[in-house]
Amino acid sequence: MASTQVLIFAAMAVVAVACLTAQAAAMEWKVGDNDGWHGKFNETGWALGKDFRVGDTLRFTYTLGQHTVIEVNGADFRTCNLQGNRLGSWNSGDDVVSLDKPGRRWFICDKPNHCNLGMKLVVTVLEAGAPAPASPLPPPPPPQQSSAPAGFSVAGAVVAAAAAVVAAALAL
Repeated sequence: MASTQVLIFAAMAVVAVACLTAQAAAMEWKVGDNDGWHGKFNETGWALGKDFRVGDTLRFTYTLGQHTVIEVNGADFRTCNLQGNRLGSWNSGDDVVSLDKPGRRWFICDKPNHCNLGMKLVVTVLEAGAPAPASPLPPPPPPQQSSAPAGFSVAGAVVAAAAAVVAAALAL
């Protein structure tokens, strides 16, 4: 009886680890990749094709004193209203912004003319487990080949292992 309880407890622990692993898959997005947050940023199309999710972060890197990161609402974003309602403000040169709820987020630089010249970013944040929306863009290239068999995932393997442990415990 005690060994059955131990096996069931072990199976529950494996399932808990699998759930935590899925939550730990949050991404840190370096805005602009190697180019960072810079003038005419909006012309790069950097956010296109990316799926931002609750729990992810945006890292804005830029030369201290030359730029800022200001979160604004959609209307102030469209008009580059530097005097509008600031929802957040960062100016360290290495700013991390948490994406803590679903919806749209708008960011601009408030240095004179920077926003008007395209230094602005809008992202749509999805729920952590939500499927990616349909996109008019072509699909991304297939992922790199791995040594795992087709259709294999670590989470799937963990769930299968947990199921096997529970089945073995129940058979005792």
